[in-house]
This record gives sequence, structure tokens and C-alpha cells, in this order.
Amino acid sequence: PTRSPKGQPPFSGRLRGRLVVFNEGVGTLMSLRFLLLALLVVPSPLFAGELRIGTFEIDATPEVGSPLAYDPMKEATEPLSCKGIVILGDEAPVVLCAVDWLGIANQANETFCESLAQAVGTSVDRVVVHTLHQHDAPRCDLTSAKILDEVGHASVHFDVPFIQDVIQRAGQAAEAAKASVVSVTSISVGQAHVHDVASNRRMLGPDGRVHTTRYTACKDPKIRALPTGVIDPYLRTIVFNGNTGPIAALTFYATHPQSYYRTGGANPDFPGMARNSRQTQTGVFHLHFNGAGGNIGAGKFNDGARENRQILADKVSAAMRKAWDARQEQAIAAADVAWAATKVSLPVAEHLIEGSLVKLVADSSAQPAIRLNAAKKLAFLRRMNAGKQVPVSRLKLGDNYILFMPGELFVEYQLASQAMKPDSNVLMAAYGEYATGYIGTRTAYPQGGYEVSERASYVSPDAEAVLLAAMRQLLGVPKSRVLASDFTDTRGELPN
Repeated sequence: PTRSPKGQPPFSGRLRGRLVVFNEGVGTLMSLRFLLLALLVVPSPLFAGELRIGTFEIDATPEVGSPLAYDPMKEATEPLSCKGIVILGDEAPVVLCAVDWLGIANQANETFCESLAQAVGTSVDRVVVHTLHQHDAPRCDLTSAKILDEVGHASVHFDVPFIQDVIQRAGQAAEAAKASVVSVTSISVGQAHVHDVASNRRMLGPDGRVHTTRYTACKDPKIRALPTGVIDPYLRTIVFNGNTGPIAALTFYATHPQSYYRTGGANPDFPGMARNSRQTQTGVFHLHFNGAGGNIGAGKFNDGARENRQILADKVSAAMRKAWDARQEQAIAAADVAWAATKVSLPVAEHLIEGSLVKLVADSSAQPAIRLNAAKKLAFLRRMNAGKQVPVSRLKLGDNYILFMPGELFVEYQLASQAMKPDSNVLMAAYGEYATGYIGTRTAYPQGGYEVSERASYVSPDAEAVLLAAMRQLLGVPKSRVLASDFTDTRGELPN
């Protein structure tokens, strides 16, 4: 891992004086490099039939004074990371990447994927970049930054030179990972119940409407006492094994990762802490993905006390250990690995009106958060109107299927994916393309609540049908009648 010298802020002084360019395309030199690398995509006959992987990790911690998602950064209480694996088999390379940031959206997500694709000599649709969605961490959205830059407001929310630097270094690290791949002899698959961490955020009354949102930190004991609600309680793992033992572990668990935040102290919060702990304990590279945790948080089990961050991390770490201990080995070869990707046109919410959003962005008297929200909506609206599409992907490892999904996806999509293919092991990573905001189920939108409000969700209820069609295609179950809405609660209870 790339780390800054002890006692010094990361990247101090390295980017000062750089010309910041907001570019909606790939530079000429990068394009030429991509064409050169594309000629090397064909697998070498020396490794035909062999599965190999490489791992990479870089520091993704900004400088003190840079904007985090909600406040300027005062310190780094624990480094943020950008981690990934490069998978080589009989087809073109695949790259899986996860970053300790709030989200990576629009042109930034495309550029990040392009950088990694060029680095390993593959096509962009064989690369995914996701985040764990920590809140004391940076935002990454070059399209929104460009919109805000036009009114002199970009630097309040985005450190563009830092974002560009991380993207560049991630590509260099992925290139090095490809050059140092090792052979995979088998995989191991396991899961474990995570106790007293996740709970549904959307508290319904007897009328089936949301009466309150139980956020990830909830101080009201009456709200905490309400039922857990719809969650996926399992953490799942896939471990790649080599001749000398485990090489890398992937884990997946659906929840908002906040214990407490808005401290100005950048940190990976409890899922990142659990991941780091397991990597230290096992000596094995560990890549963690947040599942469909848009409407999930730790609020039932967390009142926001500072000590709860470590307690929650220990609970997730314990589940990672149990899944690791329970894993079952499966034979794997390059022929058992298959990648599939599609793109979808997500229907834009009716409340996204370009003229109104342009006025809000330009309104210097509006609060910074309101101008940012307007810029994000405007960025998504313009890209969708221009014909841009949102990627959805799937990695098949034998009879294990990993879906890579966009946005702050409701957990019902994760449960639906498992029900669509009940005889296989289906895992899900959400928080890929972050531009969509929250993506609820069709049933959830009439229920109200923060997650499906005009502030939070940029897609219409019809997004469910579009995403389910993509999921069926990627899982090879075109006739499945399972809906995400099948798993949405419709009745609740009020606190006593």
C-alpha cells in the first residue's frame, strides 16, 4: 500500500499549481495507451485454461483541508483505501475495485473505469468501481464539479486534483498487479450471520406509510425498539486460493456504514475497520463490498456513542471470521469464470426539471448543500437525456454469481436476486455508479420517507422494472417472476 510519511498529510504539496481540467472524454495520450494495451488482451497460450489474480491497494486519503462529503477534513483518524483485484483467465482481464469514499458518480466513474481498463489492457465494461459509502470521506463526481465550477462553487465540495491523482495511481497499481498475478487453484465460499448490526431504516405505521427514518445512529430508544425490519442478515465471502494457501478474500454485506460522522476526521468506519482487521489477522488481501444497503443501517443497535464504532466493527469482523472458518472449497478453472455486462437507461424522476436546477446551482444565496444537490441532479438529468446509460455487471465463478449494481440500492433487490436463482450462491455489490441517488422499489415510493424523497432519489419508481430485467438477463433467468417489491414491508407499528 502507498502511504504518506508518518506525521505528514497525504500528498502534501504534490498537486499545487496543477492545471485542473474538467474533461468529459479520455485524453489523446491515454487513448493511444489504451489502443496499445488492447493489442495485449489476447491471453497467452502459456496460461491457457489457468485462472490467475493480482491485487492492488493505494492510499485514498485526502489532505487536511480538502472537502469530505459534508465538512472540510481536519484529520485522518484512519487511512482511506482504494483496493482491487485483477482477474486473468481465458478471456480479457476483469478488474474489481472498491474505494473508501461516499460515492463515485457520472464522468468520474467512467474515468476511473477507463483508467483501470487501460492499465490492464481490457475493455471498460469489464471493470467495476464501487464505494463503501463512508460519510467522513470524499465525494467523487467530476460532472457535478464541472457544473459547480461554472459558478465558482466546485472547490467547496470537490478536490478535483486529488480525485485525478487517485484515479491515476489506481491505474498504475492495477498495472503492477497484472504484472504480478499468481495462479488460483480453487475458491472457497462461506457465509455467516451478522448479529445486531443491520436494521431497516424505514419505520412504517399501521397504514403502511413511513412515519420516521431510523438513521444509522438513532438516539430515540422507542425507535430503536421497533422491529429490525427487512434486511439481509448474512455476510458472504469468496476466497481465492493458490498453491500456498489463500490469496485474496472478497466479502459482501449490506448496510450503511456509519457509526457516527461529520467529525472532520476521515475514516473507513466500521466495515472498513473490520476489513482491515481481518487482513491484518489473516495476512490475506481483503476486498470488501457494500451490498444493497440503501435502506439499511445500524440504527436499532447504535445510539451514536463513539465507542460503538469499534463495537460494530468487531461484530462485522466476527462474522467475517465465521464465514472464513465455514468456507467450503470448490474447484475452479479459467473456463469456470465468465463476465457479463449490460447497460440500462434508468427513468429519471419527474421532479428533475433542468431550468429549476440551473437556477438553484447559480443561486449564491442558497446553502452549499442545496446547490450541490441541484448540481448532482442536473448532472444525472443531462447525462440521461444525452443517452448515457448505467452499467450493471455480473461475475460468474462456477456456480457463484456476483452482481455489481448502481446507486443506493434497496436491500429488496439483493433478496430478489437470491430468490431468482435459489440453487446458486448469489452475492451483490451496490454503490457502483452513484449518480442515481437512492433506488427504491416500486412499492416503496408511495410509502414516503427520506430515501424515496425528491431530495434523495433521482429515478422514478419504474427503475425497479428496468433493473430487474437486467438482473434476470445476467443471472440467466429470463422467465423469473420475482420482484424486488415482493420483499418490501407494507405494514408496521408505531412506537409505544
